Parts: sequence; C-alpha cells; structure tokens
Amino acid sequence: MAAIGDVDEANSAIGVAIAALGPGAAAQALIRIQNDLFDLGADLATPGEDFAPSEMTLRIVAAQVERLEDEIDAMNAELPPLTSFILPAGQAGGAALHLARAITRRAERAAVAAAQTTPLNPAALSYLNRLSDFLFVAARHVNKATGGDVLWIPGGSR
Repeated sequence: MAAIGDVDEANSAIGVAIAALGPGAAAQALIRIQNDLFDLGADLATPGEDFAPSEMTLRIVAAQVERLEDEIDAMNAELPPLTSFILPAGQAGGAALHLARAITRRAERAAVAAAQTTPLNPAALSYLNRLSDFLFVAARHVNKATGGDVLWIPGGSR
C-alpha cells in the first residue's frame, strides 16, 4: 500500500526537521510524533474491521489525534492571524516542517484512496489529517522566532 511508504517518507522528513531544529520542546514533540507514525504504519499494514488496539495489533487511538489538536491550538494561540497565503519557506527548521507537511498530505491522500477498498482505522486517517495541520502550524511557530512567515506576493515576480 502506497500510504505506508508515504508515512515512512513523512517520518523521515520530520527527522530532517528535528536535525535542523536541534534539541528543545519542538524536537521532543516531533520525536513523539515519529513514534506515532511507526504505530500508524503498523496500523495501516493490518487493515480489518476491528480497530481496537491489542497486544498483537498497534492502532492509532482518538487520544493521539486529540493531543495533536491540543498542540495545534496551543501553538496557534501564540501566532498572529494569517492575512495572506504563506510560502513553504523560512529558516531551515520551518522549511523542513513545511516539506514534512506536504509529504504528510500525500500520505493522507494515499490512505484515503486505500480506504475506498480496504477497511482502515478511521483514527489513523484523522491522525494524518491533523498531523498535516500540526506541521503547518509548527512551521509558522518556528519561523515566528526567526522573522516570521514568508508571505506570498500575488503576481510579485511579473
């Protein structure tokens, strides 16, 4: 299933972001997410009708999705509202988070497509959706500390 490979690629991109950010709270949150993504890969690799976790089957659970949502809300509370589209850029850590976000969105598209024919854990699909939002807000949060978002200037290079 393509989604498993895309999740692995997203996990690797998050590793690049961690290397760019260095030690700190953001890196710790991202390491936890990397562990979640291994669980998510195992979840996708064992489709079925019963999505309850067990000793033999790892599953993404609602609490993992809720934690992402809480972290998104906390970071957003410290950011100015968006007034323009932003470019996926900024300092190295922020730009790496934007790349991880784009890869995560691809993983989500692949998982949603697979779910059309294979029963997949709805919480796993929700996790991917919320993770792409988390990575977007995290990139903004990181870039805020080093000058802010890089704004799109419509028609700016004509």
